[in-house]
Amino acid sequence: MADRNRIAPLFSGWDETLIRSFLQGHMGYAIEDGAEPPASAQIVIGDFCFFAGVPDDTLAARAASAEIVPQNENWCACIERVWGERINKRLRYAIKKEPDVFDRERLKSFTRRLPIGFSLRPFDEALCAQSHRERWSKDFCALFESDADFLSRGLGMAVVFDGKLVSGASSYCIFDGGIEIEIDTKPEFRERGLATACGAALILACLGRGLYPSWDAYDLRSVSLAEKLGYHMDHPYVVYNRVDETS
Repeated sequence: MADRNRIAPLFSGWDETLIRSFLQGHMGYAIEDGAEPPASAQIVIGDFCFFAGVPDDTLAARAASAEIVPQNENWCACIERVWGERINKRLRYAIKKEPDVFDRERLKSFTRRLPIGFSLRPFDEALCAQSHRERWSKDFCALFESDADFLSRGLGMAVVFDGKLVSGASSYCIFDGGIEIEIDTKPEFRERGLATACGAALILACLGRGLYPSWDAYDLRSVSLAEKLGYHMDHPYVVYNRVDETS
């Protein structure tokens, strides 16, 4: 595996919090091309791998996660050449990082709009354990070494119904001074404002701890929720999903 100090120059200027998380020593690992010094590398965190430096077919073929993120158009061409029909190309949406943009009173109002029978709770041991049992919630705590590690270094807010986790917002990963938000709701409980409530609660919890709650949007629906909570979209960018990992 690659040493983060050796490959850091390859990722210079790429303002992505998952990359920061690895380079700051919090999470993930990296694979380099074997050149001296490294000419290309990939950083791997959870479902994502980020390719930077000089495009390299051999390294591209070793994409270690389902979501492949290229540094530039040259990497796009390399990835498409190597993976062909085994990947799907789509857009994700970068969200601006604006620490002073949040309206705390508006966020508090969202946390008070839960339907009857639903309640907000911080993640604890029981909720962490529940999150591992279903596909929709598996990423809430998964990047941490253990649930104890998540509860020590991470942060999460859940919506609970009848004692069960039905929606959540948590730290997908951590970096110096902030978290990257993971947010989802169990399919049969969507369109009830649950994600809005736990997202607002998590942002407030972060602000209370002096942390920045970074958001990166999977699709335009996620962009809409982010904007509702006070964020602003920055720009779309290309990612590739491995077909063998999307079924």
